[in-house]
Amino acid sequence: MSCQMAYTQGNSADSPDVKGYLTVVEAYPGLNFKRPVDLQHAGDNSGRIFVVEQQGVISTFKNEAKTAEKTEFLDIRNQVNDSGNEQGLLGLAFHPDYESNGYFYVNYTADNPNRTVISRFSVSSVDLNKADAASEVILLEFDQPFGNHNGGQLSFGPDGYLYIAVGDGGNGGDPKGNGQNRSTLLGSILRIDVNQKGDSKNYAIPKDNPFIDNSEGFRQEIYAYGLRNPWRFSFDSANGNLWVGDVGQNKYEEIDIIKKGGNYGWNTMEGLHCYKSTRCEMEGLELPIWQYDRSQGDVSITGGFVYRGSSITELKGVYLYADFVSGRIWSLDISDPKKPINKELLKAGFPISSFGIDQNQEIYICGFDDKIYKFGYEKHN
Repeated sequence: MSCQMAYTQGNSADSPDVKGYLTVVEAYPGLNFKRPVDLQHAGDNSGRIFVVEQQGVISTFKNEAKTAEKTEFLDIRNQVNDSGNEQGLLGLAFHPDYESNGYFYVNYTADNPNRTVISRFSVSSVDLNKADAASEVILLEFDQPFGNHNGGQLSFGPDGYLYIAVGDGGNGGDPKGNGQNRSTLLGSILRIDVNQKGDSKNYAIPKDNPFIDNSEGFRQEIYAYGLRNPWRFSFDSANGNLWVGDVGQNKYEEIDIIKKGGNYGWNTMEGLHCYKSTRCEMEGLELPIWQYDRSQGDVSITGGFVYRGSSITELKGVYLYADFVSGRIWSLDISDPKKPINKELLKAGFPISSFGIDQNQEIYICGFDDKIYKFGYEKHN
């Protein structure tokens, strides 16, 4: 299966190296996955890929197009509540020192009560392709008032701290006002130190977190807030910028570059617009660097990555993202922040749940048609 982009690179004056149409192709035609929501590598030079299935399974396999077998790395289906469309095992991150300590971290929803769980697991001591399912250490749990807007991504930043995306708690319109309430973890990007312990927790608060030692009752784990459902975020490997695709309410999807302590406006604003009114107090809010509306069938942004691979030269340095429902994929160039350049690259024929990268910074696409894709070229006829 392939999906062509709307223009050829031959029409671009600054693309003398014409290779054909940019397209997406199956990365591993011999493999299938049930609702894949995340793709990661372990940073251990093993040449393996790890794919997260929403039901609670992580599989691993060699990063080769011809591979036809995968190994079940972790199965926690009995712990995961995936009864809703936005619930389940939602994120995976490997410790920067995974090769020596064998630690990895997951983000999943559980029930009784409905909650988000951030846990650490260890790889098996006898089989590097298997996790020790009995090794779970829970770092953090917090209640989820509704079944949607759970966020889901977690990732180590260049500073070595673990960042966690948390939605506003769900329903619609943020009825509990969580986005602007710093006394809750909801509606935020969290930042914790998993290499230390503090205050009887299995993690510590980084000493430069923006609300450390505050006297207002704000949660000190919060790095930034005012987010609705930051389903996917990523760090630019070239400069450390933290990019977030924040899913909108009814009209606008947005892309943010996160600053420490920043307030990203929800539910005062949706994108660049006041929410529920024509006027609102915008002072002190961080506005998105890009937004798109839902006029062309787009419904839910899937945040991606700034491309730092080498296979698709014309995409180097631009942010790649998509819409889950429409399948459209765009590039966003903010070389001039005052004049962003947004281009539609192609429209995939499947819902796009997530992007991931391998150890060479090549980008992959998780499709809810149960396949994994990558970018490639289709020759001109």
